[in-house]
Amino acid sequence: MLITGSRKGIGRYLAEYYLKQGYTVAGCSREASDLQDGHYKHYCVDIADEAQVKKVFIDLQKSFGTLDVLINNAGIASMNNLLLTPVKTVQQILNTNVVGTFLFCRESAKLMMKNKTGRIVNFTTVATPLQLEGEAIYAASKAAIVNLTQIMAKEFSPYGITVNAVGPCPVQTDLIKSVPKEKIDAIISKQSIHRLGEFKDVSNVIDFFISKDSNFVTGQTIYLGGIS
Repeated sequence: MLITGSRKGIGRYLAEYYLKQGYTVAGCSREASDLQDGHYKHYCVDIADEAQVKKVFIDLQKSFGTLDVLINNAGIASMNNLLLTPVKTVQQILNTNVVGTFLFCRESAKLMMKNKTGRIVNFTTVATPLQLEGEAIYAASKAAIVNLTQIMAKEFSPYGITVNAVGPCPVQTDLIKSVPKEKIDAIISKQSIHRLGEFKDVSNVIDFFISKDSNFVTGQTIYLGGIS
């Protein structure tokens, strides 16, 4: 299994969770990880840098030979009114959230297709269907992920690869640490279930997507908290 953005937050939880499930896990982030486990390998990489990403996959193939699951967790956000959003922020968000996801999906599929099986799970967000003010670029980047997921599901299906997406509601991570409480409360009030998401809510959806019995489920996005 390969998990992007595995140094902290949801990604770190998923790395530890799937190690306990018996997976050999590779993770990556811009900085080094302190996760110590004999079945874990960490790569320091800019996920939007094609040359760096290709080096990761060359090493992955040498080290493990194949890849069964990709979890595209890495992502960044910025809450700004569109009129106050600098283009540098736009480029950073699109590079990480869209280009990074695209690169890891493409390179993972090349490994998976050799065995005619594989599971890819991408991350979107409830900010997209809720069309949240102040998150235009972040929501747009994740809307692109939903569309990518749907099209890749069709293109990769002949190789036995499923591609799905999970859309968390606010979860207590660094991503929302700087967001005012009233804004988080406003988002939660729009959910059918009025609470913050938990890490286990996310892994529950991923467990379903990567199950061997889910080989007929592809191109789907599940939003948490009762958002549609």
